Amino acid sequence: MSNVVTLDMNTPSVQYLCRKDKRLAKVISMVGPISYVPHEEDTYPFLIHEIIEQMLSVKAGQKIYGRLENLCNGDITPERIRTLSDDEIRVIGTSNAKVEYIRNITDAITDKTLDFAKLRNLPDEEVIKALTKIRGIGSWTAKMYLMFVLNRQDILPFEDGAFLQVYRWMYKTHDCDAKAIEIKCKKWKPYSSIASRFCYRALDAEITNEEFHLFK
Repeated sequence: MSNVVTLDMNTPSVQYLCRKDKRLAKVISMVGPISYVPHEEDTYPFLIHEIIEQMLSVKAGQKIYGRLENLCNGDITPERIRTLSDDEIRVIGTSNAKVEYIRNITDAITDKTLDFAKLRNLPDEEVIKALTKIRGIGSWTAKMYLMFVLNRQDILPFEDGAFLQVYRWMYKTHDCDAKAIEIKCKKWKPYSSIASRFCYRALDAEITNEEFHLFK
């Protein structure tokens, strides 16, 4: 696939981050190279997945999303979701609020209030503003969209529980105030998203189960 992105020690942005932050450099060396494909072709199901996963563990979110996929015969589209009743969506494990949020996103796409093509050309803050106008999409979901769909390079997801878990581990701190994180991670700019991706991979690989040692 031509749209696969690989990040390793030959990538200028990774080299930059390693020069700027020795703790992050250690994490990057522990994780090793990572590759990913932006969710450019499955934008709607990505947003639905993020709505379902709000306030849930990754495992629980994936389980419920899998049930929705089965309901939609593997094809989660606005058209297919509109054929489902609220009860059908609710019975797979979603709350009343999340059923409403799924409807809100679906309606916004159907009536052209939300245009994914236009979002591609907007600055990060404007994308967040456009997305968070829809009830059910908050700052966290909007940032996940910027990072994982639009592949924006400088998103700092300080609202995200998984990110915070790695942040506390890496910096040996309990201070997760947004302003404190922004100050600490300012040195990651303009590649905060790339730093965050390595943080997520460290968690996925269970590297964070062991105490962080900078020089060990």
